[in-house]
Amino acid sequence: MTTTRRATWLFWLIALLILGTGLGLRDPWPADEPRFALAARQMLESGQWLFPHRGIELYSDKPPLFMWLQASLLWLTGQLRIAFLLPSLLAALGTLWCVVDLGRRLWTTRVGVLAGYATLLAFQFTFQAKRAQIDPLLVFWATLSCYALLRHLLRGPDWRLWTLGWAAAGLGTITKGVGVLALLILLPAGLAALRGWPGVRVHARDPRVWLGPLAFIAACGIWLVPMLVAALGAGSADYRAYVDDLLIRQTVTRYANAWHHQQPWWYFIEVALTTWLPTVLALPWALPAWRRRLQRRDPRYLLPLVWVLLVFVFFSIPAGKRDMYILPALPMLALALAPLLPGLLRRTGVQRVLLAFVLVLALAALAAGLAMLLSDPGFARRLLEGRPPHVATGLGAMFTAIGSFGLGACLWFGRRRAPAALLATLTLLWLLYSLVGAPLLNDGSSSRGLMRAVGATIGPQAELGLVGWREQQMLMADRPAADFGFRQPLSAQFAAGLRWQQARPQQRWLLVEQGDGLPACVDRAHARDMGLTNGRRWWLLDGQAGRACHPGTLLATPSRSEQDSE
Repeated sequence: MTTTRRATWLFWLIALLILGTGLGLRDPWPADEPRFALAARQMLESGQWLFPHRGIELYSDKPPLFMWLQASLLWLTGQLRIAFLLPSLLAALGTLWCVVDLGRRLWTTRVGVLAGYATLLAFQFTFQAKRAQIDPLLVFWATLSCYALLRHLLRGPDWRLWTLGWAAAGLGTITKGVGVLALLILLPAGLAALRGWPGVRVHARDPRVWLGPLAFIAACGIWLVPMLVAALGAGSADYRAYVDDLLIRQTVTRYANAWHHQQPWWYFIEVALTTWLPTVLALPWALPAWRRRLQRRDPRYLLPLVWVLLVFVFFSIPAGKRDMYILPALPMLALALAPLLPGLLRRTGVQRVLLAFVLVLALAALAAGLAMLLSDPGFARRLLEGRPPHVATGLGAMFTAIGSFGLGACLWFGRRRAPAALLATLTLLWLLYSLVGAPLLNDGSSSRGLMRAVGATIGPQAELGLVGWREQQMLMADRPAADFGFRQPLSAQFAAGLRWQQARPQQRWLLVEQGDGLPACVDRAHARDMGLTNGRRWWLLDGQAGRACHPGTLLATPSRSEQDSE
């Protein structure tokens, strides 16, 4: 086996180890994971696949493609703990394959492997790949679209890949509306072709160019057409509101007039410089190198780099911003960076920066671990609030192990093999996070501990209703739980919950969040404090707790805001 082949196999082994370890060891965590997992489970149970639900209400924040995948894998595996994370794992591996193969085809196999490492080791990529959010799937569709279009434009013509690139953008659009941004890569390609850059072939006069837009429309229509037919044909105000909210408010309005996550225009620069570590550490040396290659009119750098810039500009315009919005740009940045890495990694300055990064990371982890083991540090207080003492001990031991290993790696590998020290330390970090950290945090983060205690308190024959609930409570309940709306005012939820409970007061219990969801008229003698979970205190009410409550005594409270939505 050649050295290059061994390096490729080693990369895929490390990628599987980092991304796959921990699968099945935790439940969905808020804010987004329980929402999608609950909608997927309800799809499977109800057979209603066109319209996701959150309890008894339609869920219109996102298209259902990601939830379709979760529901399908839940049907296939029968295990929610595995099924809810599999789409992200498969999408991350697919993204890495696109980057590695494109780097191989445009440059060399070694460049492809380095592009894979530059993507995999960026903190934001791996963190999101180990979470069940829509973004890893969106990143895959965007990367697959760029992969196919770049092969057509730079190594083509290949009309199958041209069609695939447009179809992938369409599937990205029905995953999350911004999936269409992958097609922006056609702008620098068209500009380069007009200016006579060598190696760029647009083939705009070939009639087969229309296969692309047709594929995009067909991919979007997989869900959009039957959804619109069913929603508009149902004649229901709820379904029409679903269409308006999803296609107008959650897309156009959200971009033009965002109502939450307000950030300054330069926010994504800060995000990239922090969450794309350690990959962005090479930028001071890469920027002048990219400039020289662009002066040589090399389109292999122009197309991905301009596309990355366009993605940053697009998401920087609106006031509403979240850190994961720019994640689709990372693989293309890594692709443009990879051809420079063989030379950069031999430079003394780059080696020193990488070794310093590992050293700082190790010292920070060691200091945090020892502080958690030996004291009650303020930085961990909120994370550990409401959790048993063994969680702090376990996390402290985990951070101490990561820090000690990182220091040992710095001493063992030294400056000349700083990339090896970096790879070893980050691999251990993700392994321990998956095998130790996530399981320790799971009961409190997922509400499994809360719902286990609720089930034990009310007994196996009782019925449970939820007021002021979050998706994780319904998802982790050990029985079907009644709900009274999610976006409804909490006073209306509580009033409906009381009517439901009073129909069978000996059999029915209400789980209510303390605060606006728990009116003053509740008899606390019949309310059991279930503790603090996800930063909120929960009370369990028996059939006598709300006897003094009447609709007139329940103060109106605002409906659930969208601040918990992605």
